[in-house]
Amino acid sequence: MRFRLTPRETSFYDMFAASADNIVTGSRLLMELLGADASAKAEIAERMRAAEHAGDDATHAIFHQLNSSFITPFDREDIYSLASSLDDIMDFMEEAVDLVVLYQVDELPKGVEQQIEVLSRAADLTAEAMPNLRTMDNLTEYWIEVNRLENQADQIHRKLLAQLFNGKYDAMEVLKLKQIVDVLEEAADAFEHVANTVETIAVKES
Repeated sequence: MRFRLTPRETSFYDMFAASADNIVTGSRLLMELLGADASAKAEIAERMRAAEHAGDDATHAIFHQLNSSFITPFDREDIYSLASSLDDIMDFMEEAVDLVVLYQVDELPKGVEQQIEVLSRAADLTAEAMPNLRTMDNLTEYWIEVNRLENQADQIHRKLLAQLFNGKYDAMEVLKLKQIVDVLEEAADAFEHVANTVETIAVKES
């Protein structure tokens, strides 16, 4: 039986949980973005930037712990992959908000709220799942549901692209809005990467 509980090991679980909780903060800021006026959007972008920096700090802390640990709770490459994928989610969410402000987008196309709702649900599920890495219990439903949400996000993304290219928007507006919805889709993909990594870890540890 593998010896699992050492003081050095347990800190990884806390750091993964903190990183996921920070992603929930980011998803809430995305929700706030919907319907916000220009000044509110700028303020939300500042808060999102701070959250993204906190996410970077959490990721660097995991990498530092990984590099200084002799014993790890599971494979080093899986720890690296999980931390990197969590960081990617935060990066994509921050990029989407920043683009909305930089491009001075007054109104996001109908359907973006559905993208953000999917991301918010995935963020909640991810934050709920991270503490379960300690025992590897109750994780199957998590990765199944996140994969289902990513499929839903794909469908929403395709509909948004069809809407953007239906002739309603001028060419410059299409370029701006497409970049935003594409980045939100990348965030959904990153949630799936996290779920897939968790599944890989659980299979190895079973």
